[in-house]
Amino acid sequence: MKKKFVLPETLVLMFIIICLMAVMTWIIPGGEYERDDSKGRTMVVPGSFQYGDSQPQQVQSVFLAPIRGFIDAAQIIVFVIFMGGVFGIIQATGAFNSLIHFIVKRHEHSRFLQRFSIPLLMVIFSIAGSTFGMSEETIPFVLIFVPLALSLGYDTIVGTAIPYVGAHAGFAAAFLNPFTLGIAQGISELPPSSGFEYRFFCWVIVTGAAAAFVMRYASKIKAEPTLSPTYESDIERRKTEMVRIDETEEFALRHKIVLLLFALSIGFLVAGVLKWGWYINEIGALFLAFGIICGIVGRISPNKCAQEFVSGAKDLVLSAFEIGFARGILLIAQDGRIIDRIMYFLSSGIPQVPAVLSVQLMLIVQSFLNFLVPSGSGQAALTIPILAPLSDLIGITRQTTVLAFQFGDGFSNMIIPTSGVLMGALGFAKLDWRIWAKWMIKLQLILFLLGMFLLTLPVMFKWGPF
Repeated sequence: MKKKFVLPETLVLMFIIICLMAVMTWIIPGGEYERDDSKGRTMVVPGSFQYGDSQPQQVQSVFLAPIRGFIDAAQIIVFVIFMGGVFGIIQATGAFNSLIHFIVKRHEHSRFLQRFSIPLLMVIFSIAGSTFGMSEETIPFVLIFVPLALSLGYDTIVGTAIPYVGAHAGFAAAFLNPFTLGIAQGISELPPSSGFEYRFFCWVIVTGAAAAFVMRYASKIKAEPTLSPTYESDIERRKTEMVRIDETEEFALRHKIVLLLFALSIGFLVAGVLKWGWYINEIGALFLAFGIICGIVGRISPNKCAQEFVSGAKDLVLSAFEIGFARGILLIAQDGRIIDRIMYFLSSGIPQVPAVLSVQLMLIVQSFLNFLVPSGSGQAALTIPILAPLSDLIGITRQTTVLAFQFGDGFSNMIIPTSGVLMGALGFAKLDWRIWAKWMIKLQLILFLLGMFLLTLPVMFKWGPF
């Protein structure tokens, strides 16, 4: 029997890339660009490339690279782990669950909610994806929303799409997400608050498009259930998994206070980065304080808070290692003095291509890389150090490059089978990936066309100034 090919785990793949990069230092000629620090950040000086000797990396460098990468990216890694812990506490309060249950309870009695409950719920998830990078956290919501969708006359796809597509639409067009946007802007040496207005505009467009697509499909299925690709299996599931709306969790005062505190913390975050120049340390401290207060308000004991913090942090340990390994790849290339040579090779052909087309190529490249490296933070650490200075050379602002990274990483997360989050969500939904992919392909086309359009505008108007 012929063995089925299995793509290596992300860390295995990254270590293979480290080895290949070390081999490349023996093959690729070295060279360097001049750097200019006069504008408050390190900029590559176009036209300054000079060939030089490479520094071939030895075997010990390969095994040192992940450790050195972990140390070099320590600030980002600690931030990611702490944020995971804080949101573990917030999730334990049940505030977000109770809000969603409250909306669904009202569904039966409100004509407005009967018509707009799906986009409203998706907007809530999109805000979560955009502000604190909700991704893995969508998986348990699938267990809630599939039975609820079946109870309300929809199908398994709708129940899966509300939390998953909602959160990942916000993730892709994030305006505050510290795990992708924050890391990418930090590596690009961009102010944390820069580009907020246009990114918020993109978030509205992308979230609106995703919600409209799901709502249109849901309306069609409710009118004619036999059109659903999961129609047969849903008949059986309705017998065992129907959810009574009057049995859902109460939307208590403590939940409302937690949600109010969350809104206030986002307000403080925006004010901090805009007025006081906050960055990773300050943002992490703000959310740590917020998490502790939410634990008290949510009536969670100190010991339980600590346990939930550790549990939430554990969920992001893999992302932390991916960031360290990705930084190790970069360090091997830097030590071998080949990273500028690679950048020179890429930039020497791109100037012959219009800038609008160049940024579309960045979107395509990031989407392809996401198939191999599904971690957004790991991808940022791997590609932004090359793409950010490359954008200086081809006349595209770094803001636009970061936006291309966001779209390329975020859109494809909704369909690629190498995403552990997607496969976990589909597993909880008992939904075959092939059925999901066939349904999702139309939305992917819509989102990519929107992404191309939203990337064209900043190139035309030189969105920046960075």
